[in-house]
Amino acid sequence: QLQLMESGGDLVQPGGSLRLSCATSGFTLDYYTIGWFRQAPGKEREGVGCISTRNGNTYYADSVKGRVTISTDNAENTVSLQMNNLKPEDTAVYYCAVDLLPFCDSDSFREAEYESWGQGTQVTVSS
Repeated sequence: QLQLMESGGDLVQPGGSLRLSCATSGFTLDYYTIGWFRQAPGKEREGVGCISTRNGNTYYADSVKGRVTISTDNAENTVSLQMNNLKPEDTAVYYCAVDLLPFCDSDSFREAEYESWGQGTQVTVSS
């Protein structure tokens, strides 16, 4: 059974940094795509970025590009989302999800492509 669990969400001031983790189980994290998504209050869920655990390719949404880095520790079955220079508009529930194909690119934000999702972790950016 594919399982993912996010952690690391917190209240942080604008300009601050936060590192979210996605712990995976039930599958070997070396041939898939892990996507990060977020949903702000009253808005639809949107893609933040993704990483191919096969070749390390990443892709980021324009709204976070330059401020976000996704990395993977295949040995620990964990994927991280490092967020810097956080803005109030980054406030959302953040989710990780697994796509059983190892291709991370501009087409990787189709939610239907993802097989399993975590429960989400809340990030609040406020002074």
